[in-house]
Amino acid sequence: MSGGNENRFANMLAELKARPLPKRFYKQAGISGDEPPFAITLDGRPVKTPMKRALALLQRALAEAVADEWQRQGAHIDPATMPMTRLANTALDRVAGDEPRIVAEIAEYAGSDLLCYRAGGPESLIEREARHWDPVLAWAGTHLDHPFIAVTGLVHQPQPEATLQAVTRHLSRHEAFALAALHNMATLTGSALIAMAVEAGELPADAAWAAAHVDEDWQIEQWGEDEEASRRRLARRAEFDAAVAFLALSRGGA
Repeated sequence: MSGGNENRFANMLAELKARPLPKRFYKQAGISGDEPPFAITLDGRPVKTPMKRALALLQRALAEAVADEWQRQGAHIDPATMPMTRLANTALDRVAGDEPRIVAEIAEYAGSDLLCYRAGGPESLIEREARHWDPVLAWAGTHLDHPFIAVTGLVHQPQPEATLQAVTRHLSRHEAFALAALHNMATLTGSALIAMAVEAGELPADAAWAAAHVDEDWQIEQWGEDEEASRRRLARRAEFDAAVAFLALSRGGA
């Protein structure tokens, strides 16, 4: 994961934690209706997004997961502990109606994807990157019918325009909720291809997270792990797992 992505995530969590937490004002969170959309309710009253839209979801299981976050809040409401709610708010307020922009942002990750930039040494790291990354690159090339170019070093290597157009076509078939989750996954891993492989069921979440941190894990093995960095990584992993679950539930999965 690039340092820029990690910094953005850390800044987001810091901003959430810096805000005064509102006191919990409700006893019971739930959902309303027997047919979609399923509105999130607090003591029977519908919840609104930050942009004052109804926090209502088409999949009952996803609505239940969001309502559960509200129910599990303690004396105060802490948005930093509510990744499903934040993703739902993002999908409704920022993605719906602006899908082409989100597609372009995810495709931009594919244009400089983590998996396409390889270490020149040592051999153990080269082999580890290949073991984790080559199968994902091969799958993406086959799935999209266009190859990706991998290079040694960090100098930017433009991907073929036809390949990026194929990524855009693939992502453009997705609705707002799936795009919100995929965008988060790409941001947290530095790789649109990892996010797409997880969505397609080609890469389990644990393998995806390991692939995104091959270089970091190798460095930890050589020099040890910083305690603060470890805490940040655990927080990012929780966000990643929430995005994976959100994506599955938005598709009607378990």
